[in-house]
Amino acid sequence: MESELTQKVRAYWEAEACGTATHIVGELRPMTREWFERIEEYRYAMEPFIHAVAQFTRHRGKRLLEVGVGAGTDHLQWARAGAQCHGVDLTDAAIETTRARLALYGLSSQLQRVNAEQLPYPDASFDIVYSWGVILCAEHPEQVIAEIDRVLKPGGQFIGMMYSSRSLVALRFWVKYALLAGKPWRSIYDVIYHHMESLGTKPYTSAELRRMFAVFPSVQLIPYLTPYDTARLPGWLARLLPDALGWFVAVRATK
Repeated sequence: MESELTQKVRAYWEAEACGTATHIVGELRPMTREWFERIEEYRYAMEPFIHAVAQFTRHRGKRLLEVGVGAGTDHLQWARAGAQCHGVDLTDAAIETTRARLALYGLSSQLQRVNAEQLPYPDASFDIVYSWGVILCAEHPEQVIAEIDRVLKPGGQFIGMMYSSRSLVALRFWVKYALLAGKPWRSIYDVIYHHMESLGTKPYTSAELRRMFAVFPSVQLIPYLTPYDTARLPGWLARLLPDALGWFVAVRATK
């Protein structure tokens, strides 16, 4: 039996698979090549560092699991690169969208709708587990990380992204929903939990992320300043800001 929070998260992303919002796709007909290409163009314009973090082409022939496939944009890159692809998501919308995305290019993946807190795979099944900004939506992210560790082979690698509570995005949300709302006692965590994307979204400090991924012997955290952080700032100021203030923290962890 799913918890009330998980049901709400599922309902939010069933209504709109991640990356398919109207402000991105406009009036394009869903599931067409043009629709998917608009999604891809927008994603990599806003988050160009995904390629540097994932390094898709370096993993040809490896068994890959993506936790949270969304609109299938990154999953397509893994498939194009020759990885043996598997993917899970909490929603039917994401599974159907990703399957359609791959089919346009004659590619396929073993896709399943499941809660990542209980992955349906044997121990040591994958060389790579990839999850871009998804674990932080789970009710119990520590359980998802434990499952990722379980299904990775010895020497396998987790590649992903989490949100930073010490970022300009987090600060902007706190100003809007706490300070200007007359509730300055609200924490950044509480504001993001209730007002960023689906209910239950969680931001983390670097220290918190290191504790969460402590099961892995080797963990690398790489902050990225994003256009979401620098929106409405003068270009000259945005160029001076350090990545340490970025909303995204890439995680590379080796088992």
